[in-house]
Amino acid sequence: MLRWTITFIILAIIAAVFGFGGIAAGAASIAKILFFIFLILFVVSLFRGKKIL
Repeated sequence: MLRWTITFIILAIIAAVFGFGGIAAGAASIAKILFFIFLILFVVSLFRGKKIL
């Protein structure tokens, strides 16, 4: 699960660089979507990785 979150954050950063840098206008919306997917996966991986003693 953590591997997917790292993959999505890298893709979101790359899309953000292209979108916010003016290289591709559509990449900004893709970056926003990938960012929220990353946040959701990050929260899920935090809860699933937590071990209760």
